[in-house]
Amino acid sequence: MNAKAAKRNVFENGDTGEDSVLATMVSNGEDLGPMVRLAFETGKPEALMQQLKNVVKKKEVEIEELCKLHYEEFIIAVDELRGVLVDAEELKSELSSDNYRLQQVGSALLMKLEELLESYAVKKNVTEAIKMSKTCVQVLDLCVKCNTHVSEGKFYAALKAIDLIEKNYLQNIPVKAVKVLIEKRIPVLKSHIEKKVCGEVNEWLVNIRSAAKDIGQIAIGCAASARQREEEMLARQRKAEEQSCLGSEDFTYSLDVEEIDESAVLKFDLTPLYRACHIHNCLGIQDQFREYYYKNRFLQLKSDLQISSAHPFLESHQAFLAHIAGYFIVEDRVLRTASGLLSPNDLETMWETAVAKVTAVLEEQFSRMDVASHLLLVKDYVTLFGATLRQYGYEVAPILETLNSSRDKYHELLLAECRQQITDIFTNDTYEQMVLKKEADYQANVLYFHLQTSSIMPAFPYIAPFSSMVPDCCRVVRLFIKESVNYLSYGAQINYFDIVRKYMDRLLIDVLNEVILNTINNSATSVSQAMQIAANISVLEHACDYFLQHAAQQCGIPVRSIDRAQSSLTAKIVLKTSRDAAYLALLSLVNTRLDEFMKLTENINWTSEEALPHGNEYIKEVIIYLDTVMSTAQQILPLDALYKVGSGALEHISNSYMSAFLSDTVKRFTASAVMSINNDLISLESFADDRFQSTQLHEIYKDGSFRGCLIEARQLVNLLSSSQPENFMNPVIRERHYNTLDYKKVGIICDKFKDSADGLFGSLSNRASKQSAKKKSMDTLKKRLKDFN
Repeated sequence: MNAKAAKRNVFENGDTGEDSVLATMVSNGEDLGPMVRLAFETGKPEALMQQLKNVVKKKEVEIEELCKLHYEEFIIAVDELRGVLVDAEELKSELSSDNYRLQQVGSALLMKLEELLESYAVKKNVTEAIKMSKTCVQVLDLCVKCNTHVSEGKFYAALKAIDLIEKNYLQNIPVKAVKVLIEKRIPVLKSHIEKKVCGEVNEWLVNIRSAAKDIGQIAIGCAASARQREEEMLARQRKAEEQSCLGSEDFTYSLDVEEIDESAVLKFDLTPLYRACHIHNCLGIQDQFREYYYKNRFLQLKSDLQISSAHPFLESHQAFLAHIAGYFIVEDRVLRTASGLLSPNDLETMWETAVAKVTAVLEEQFSRMDVASHLLLVKDYVTLFGATLRQYGYEVAPILETLNSSRDKYHELLLAECRQQITDIFTNDTYEQMVLKKEADYQANVLYFHLQTSSIMPAFPYIAPFSSMVPDCCRVVRLFIKESVNYLSYGAQINYFDIVRKYMDRLLIDVLNEVILNTINNSATSVSQAMQIAANISVLEHACDYFLQHAAQQCGIPVRSIDRAQSSLTAKIVLKTSRDAAYLALLSLVNTRLDEFMKLTENINWTSEEALPHGNEYIKEVIIYLDTVMSTAQQILPLDALYKVGSGALEHISNSYMSAFLSDTVKRFTASAVMSINNDLISLESFADDRFQSTQLHEIYKDGSFRGCLIEARQLVNLLSSSQPENFMNPVIRERHYNTLDYKKVGIICDKFKDSADGLFGSLSNRASKQSAKKKSMDTLKKRLKDFN
């Protein structure tokens, strides 16, 4: 109650409300920070200080009041504290005595504890030492194993051990000296392994370069075997096709497929390379090894592409190409199996370099060759080289294009060889019909080249219509086709039939036909030779179809596709022209011989008084000669040629008579001479009719005849023998009986005509006799012809 009154007094002593609020906050322990901040912000800190001082005064008054209120209780408490102090002294004395006793007892225990702690420390050190020793032993054991692996060449195991040391032990090695030593030796050991592996790679590079030629030869040999099997299959197919064309038999085809395992044939070891690649990958320097491998192999390639001048290319080309093939076969397997050791771009660069060099070498060497067989030999191996590498995905078209660029030269050389062969054939030919004594000869010389005129086997001995030149030339052409196809096959072009046909045309036109024409135009050629040559040309012209079919078969072209007219050989037309030239040459020789027999201006007595009843003496020889010529021609020449020869010879005889009448050496002729010539013509016309019938030409030329070839001479003789020659000027009679005679020629001839010879008494008798009507008519004709001309 007193306290409350005191409080009330304090409050009533004029304290402000703010002091009361501040006192309440202090009593409650609230934060005065906001009030202090506000006082300083408002610039009135003095008021706040004053309020705090008032609060302090209040608290001091309250403390004094409280002390006064509990004074007695405080005295009692002090007395109690004094009693407690005595008890505390007693307790202290007891504790001191207890502590003394405890110290005495604990000293021994403390010594034991120190000994125990020391033992624990020793144990800890020993345990740590054992652990460190084990770590060192494990590391050293790995080092020993690593050394053993290196000495045994087990580099990958050695690198695994080194990797294990680096990852699991190197940072935890407790012995610094050992740690430093191992850190120094690891790079040295890796470098040693790298050198060892590179040494093995270098040795492998030497060995694989030595083995490249054998690898290439084996691979090219496989390609050659595959090509041979393909050619054998095509040969069987062609044979079956030929048989199917001849008959209607059924054929069964079987396909034999032989699979060849590349790895079983091409055995070469890439293990050192694989190991080196793996080791360098483990060492983290795979890019360095890729560059090293590419650089060394590229240098080897450049060295292998160099051609030695010590040996002819013809002898060294197989080894050269086989070495390159083996090189790229190895690189192909490296690309596919060596885990990125060789990139496709690197291999493409190598291949482009090789293609450029091989192409240049082939072009240079081809330009130096002067024998077709040499070119063919190299070409065959080049195509096998291309076929081999094409199987491995290499682009070989640029190399094969080189063969196309040398195609013309090869065929020029081949044509030159064929020219010499054909020239020798013509030189050695007897130009006599071949006598085939047995069937084998017939098959080899006739059937083999489709030269037969009938499907029926003839009786033997068989006399062929051609000489030995024909089958010999056919063999040359057939061999030319074979050699041409051999060169063009397996090249850059798939369909080369048109090319073969072009060169075959050149052979037949520029070589065979040229030799034929040279032989025809040779002044030493006889009639029989010219006739045989003409017959041979006809057979060769017929053989052109066989040549074309054979070329198509060799090129794998169906025969039915070349049966069109536009597919025929140009040489066939050229040979036909040459055949006509041969007929003309033959006819020229026959005519020359006839001129030798006749010599009309010398052999005819133009002023004879009596006519020869059997004609002039030469006419028998002429007919015998014509009979011989026609008989021979009938045996070997076709009927159209026979007609040309017969009609040409008789027409020449007719022209010869006309020329003789017009000749300046014949000044005059008598009617007796005309009658003798008339008898000659009768014999010739009889021969002509007989030959025209016996040769069956009348069945072909129904509107023609050999007699018609003598028509001009016959009409002239008829005119001169006519009783009214002036009728020649009658258009109707002339058109009917004298249509081949020319006015001018008739005028010249008539001026030379006399009724009788100039005998000793001829003029006297004639003068005395009456002029005949015939003479008057002749004189009238002469006058009218003079006026007409």
